[in-house]
Amino acid sequence: MADDSNSFSKSAIGSYAAVGDSFTEGVGDPGPDDTFIGWADRLAVLLADQRPEHDFRYANLAVRGRLLDQIVAEQVPRAKELGPELVTFCAGGNDILRPGSDPDDVAERYEKAVAELASSVGTVLLCTGFDTRGVPVLRHLRGKIATYTAHVRAIADRHGCPVLDLWSLRSVQDRRAWSDDRLHLSPDGHTRVALRAAQVLGLEVPADPDQAWPDEDHRSPAEVRRDNIHWAREHLVPWIGRRLRGESSGDHVEPKRPDLLPL
Repeated sequence: MADDSNSFSKSAIGSYAAVGDSFTEGVGDPGPDDTFIGWADRLAVLLADQRPEHDFRYANLAVRGRLLDQIVAEQVPRAKELGPELVTFCAGGNDILRPGSDPDDVAERYEKAVAELASSVGTVLLCTGFDTRGVPVLRHLRGKIATYTAHVRAIADRHGCPVLDLWSLRSVQDRRAWSDDRLHLSPDGHTRVALRAAQVLGLEVPADPDQAWPDEDHRSPAEVRRDNIHWAREHLVPWIGRRLRGESSGDHVEPKRPDLLPL
């Protein structure tokens, strides 16, 4: 199994580029002017806090809806060109969600990209999939996600990459860690992932990412049904419609932070 941690000194990481899809762009964690914040932006802040002021640079190349091959074609070359000390590479999730996809095939293509990045930048942090046992949309894909997660860990081991193990992060199995669309993390969920990523990189963090959630009021079966009907109308039907039309939520979307800029 890959080692989740690595021997970083807190002042070692001076530049960071995030590569991926909606998860890394930060969908579900709204920011100003119709943008998103997300775990990668929050991790960048934690990393910048370890450096002198204006001595840390950050780029976020992720775009929602991108498949693995699109990420490899569009974002990996840019990340190599930027040459940061750290790259987070979270990709393949949208491929796994597609009917008929083969996690073994996706993992083979994923490893080629990891090898390319690992030979060009300082450190490549890889992300496993989430344990989706409690996520209504994704529960039936748990076996495929588990298979892909096992591949990611093996790939990380072969290439000496630290691992952000989302499968074992129990706190994000709570429904409050997910946004209304039940496909993307909520602001609290993104925060917990950022804290876990910082831990993997050897930082001391201000809170435990697996801290228990506050007690929640009991919801009646009728309330659960109403929530499910609202979710299906507002989120599930449009999501299915885009796939039937061959559209992506990321069509015409550009990376929010394409250059390594001071944070």
